[in-house]
Amino acid sequence: MTRVSCPVLRSRLRSADEAAALIHAGDNVGMSGFTGAGYPKAVPAALARRIAEAHERGDDFRIGLWTGASTAPEVDGVLAEAHGIATRLPYNSDPTLRALINAGEVDYVDTHLSHFAPQMWFGFYGRLNIAVVEVTAALPDGLLVPSSSVGNNKTWLDQADAVILEVNHWQPREFEGFHDIYYGTALPPHRRPLNLVDPMERIGEPYLRVDPQKVVAVVETNAPDRNSPFDPPGEASRAIAAHLLDFLRHEVTAGRMPPQLLPLQSGVGNVANAVLAGLDGSEFTGLVAYTEVLQDAMLDLLDSGTLRAASATSFGLSDRGVARFMEHIDAYKGRILLRSEEISNHPELIRRLGVIAMNGMIEADIYGNVNSTHVMGSAVMNGIGGSGDFARNAYLNFFLSPSTAKNGSISTIVPMVSHVDHTEHDVQVIVTEQGLADLRGLSPADRAERIIANCTHPDFRDRLSDYVARATASRPTARHTPHLLDEALSWHQRYLDTGRM
Repeated sequence: MTRVSCPVLRSRLRSADEAAALIHAGDNVGMSGFTGAGYPKAVPAALARRIAEAHERGDDFRIGLWTGASTAPEVDGVLAEAHGIATRLPYNSDPTLRALINAGEVDYVDTHLSHFAPQMWFGFYGRLNIAVVEVTAALPDGLLVPSSSVGNNKTWLDQADAVILEVNHWQPREFEGFHDIYYGTALPPHRRPLNLVDPMERIGEPYLRVDPQKVVAVVETNAPDRNSPFDPPGEASRAIAAHLLDFLRHEVTAGRMPPQLLPLQSGVGNVANAVLAGLDGSEFTGLVAYTEVLQDAMLDLLDSGTLRAASATSFGLSDRGVARFMEHIDAYKGRILLRSEEISNHPELIRRLGVIAMNGMIEADIYGNVNSTHVMGSAVMNGIGGSGDFARNAYLNFFLSPSTAKNGSISTIVPMVSHVDHTEHDVQVIVTEQGLADLRGLSPADRAERIIANCTHPDFRDRLSDYVARATASRPTARHTPHLLDEALSWHQRYLDTGRM
């Protein structure tokens, strides 16, 4: 049975190939999708085939691809394999596309997730020619039931010259009521304060809107999201989680946060899942999340009652997590809210709600600068995503990583990071399996001492201490943030030359 009840939209039912034919070379295309959830399942593959055929004829056919965040092989992957992407914003994690970005074939603009939709509306990135957005259903009045992610879909539907909808029957029809889509945004100088004072407060409506006259095609699909398995927490991840939880207990005892903590934000990955799993076995209860992505561990917390509710912009579940959510979907309604990412990641809301932010990193340096995007300074891994939105505005932020990588060949604590995403001014606590460094209120010299003593692997600790001592002695009038400029990045160069820092 069709889920397209609106007569106008039902009259636009097309095949994926017919819909893809409406996308032209040079178009900027806004596609739904955030962390492998809610992305279009059929049109990107049809578009990739069309692009490949054009290339076989000798025609240049590439598009600008804009999304909410990462998508899946069925979007980024197939379009990258077809060499059909000219520019990519604001975040990517696909390995095929990553290789093309690092080879210089695709221009990648790595943008804070809270910034992208507003700045696109400001006109900073040019016109959005067409949007391809997955939804769960189109109601008789033309309102759209969102699917498993919201991301930038509201902005795409509002701002695109034309719209292609994918109505996915795999997405549960019971999704109706899980979303809170805010339609009070405006351009400066007409912006108004966001009236949200509790993480689960509704300030919008449960539907996406679209002008039916802009919809040029509707494609019905029945295909699952890309669901990513998570490895069981390893020894290092469990140690990181234990250090962080002990610190939270200390903050509660010191009176700096309530026993129910403050709203939690957790980045994606196994370390973040280990921290959440640690919370589930702790004394903390009645918690709430104000975050980007709901992972399996948050379902565990909701099921146990450790977490009373969670606001996000997307799911990021494993196959087991999806099955569990589908089976108990009615029990989660009212306890999970999905919002547009410009609301889930809104800097002022994050600051006002007092979020505790927990995000991963690639490396940190002895003064607390953090690199979360680039390997050896030049090759992008994924992107900054929402980590900057949360870190700079959080009540308390943590950056988490094992102290070594590549079987001990790389120290994740270095003299100077090879790329800066989060400056020392925005980094409060660094945690590795070795320990935790609380950097609040410390001078650079004190930060270095604490990071080296608490977070560095023993194989590299003495060398970092020696670096600081020699840097301090070398320039008596420049001891605020001592560096040996000819050695500051030598650890990275040594790894490139020899395979070990």
